[in-house]
Amino acid sequence: MFAPATVANLGPGFDVLGLALEHPGDMIEAELTTRPGVEIAQITGDGGALSTDPDRNAAGRAAADALRRVRAVDNTQADSHGLRLWLHKQMPLESGLGSSGASSAAGAMAANELLGRPLTKEDLVRCAMEGERAASGSAHADNVAPSLFGGIVLIRNSDPLEIVPLPVPSSLWIAVAHPHTALSTAVARALVSSHHYSIAEVVRNLGNLGAFVAALYAGDLSLLGRSVEDALVEPLRAPLIPGFAEVKAVALAAGALGCSIAGAGPSIFALCAGEASATQTGAAMREAFRTAARVDCDLFVGRVSRQGARVV
Repeated sequence: MFAPATVANLGPGFDVLGLALEHPGDMIEAELTTRPGVEIAQITGDGGALSTDPDRNAAGRAAADALRRVRAVDNTQADSHGLRLWLHKQMPLESGLGSSGASSAAGAMAANELLGRPLTKEDLVRCAMEGERAASGSAHADNVAPSLFGGIVLIRNSDPLEIVPLPVPSSLWIAVAHPHTALSTAVARALVSSHHYSIAEVVRNLGNLGAFVAALYAGDLSLLGRSVEDALVEPLRAPLIPGFAEVKAVALAAGALGCSIAGAGPSIFALCAGEASATQTGAAMREAFRTAARVDCDLFVGRVSRQGARVV
């Protein structure tokens, strides 16, 4: 099972916008067992940072919630089976690229596949949100929904859950620079939740959020780029990212449509018109991290993935 990395917020859409990347992502191998519950047999690629306790692991918690929901549909089948998981992390932790979201999506979908697919994708998003709760203390959907659905999605409401898939312009590319530093999602979210905003700041973001969605439907990349403006979260989190101001300035100077923090950070994304622009912008962002912050970074350049989590 493969679940792609994601970029959430996309500027003005805190907790309500997200898109799926072509790469990187997480892999999960899974099998049915005769022992009820979830067992995590092995985790690779995490440097020993993640717990194999399924109650404290995003993939384990999501898979367990999927088992619970399947039991509600067919208690005979779910009660007679458990799951054994092997989680292969293929993306950096605490990167702002939805690492826990990808693990959660893969865990939920693996359980559903092995039990005959009784759950809908919306159900799987709910399961994966429980994985996010285990990882960061908050059951948000802006990473897990695009990881499961693919493309660009809007979370209109979390309770009751309503996910709105949005159009993806064919010429839209994205460059993501991940500096070799970590930023805890829980810490980044606490910074935002403790802050008070003015009506003027909120109105500014609402205008950009509406314009962002309109630009996708119109295929207007210029408007889309102008809408990647965040008056609420970026000003608070930017100081936590070494070299952020320099990297953003370089990305825009290189021709990016718009640039902001990927999720909770420290990764920075840039929306671009076409492959050549994305490649050029990404290279400029990487060099800016090296010169301004003296840190190396990983670079991911590609289209928005129209495929979400899938069996491989």
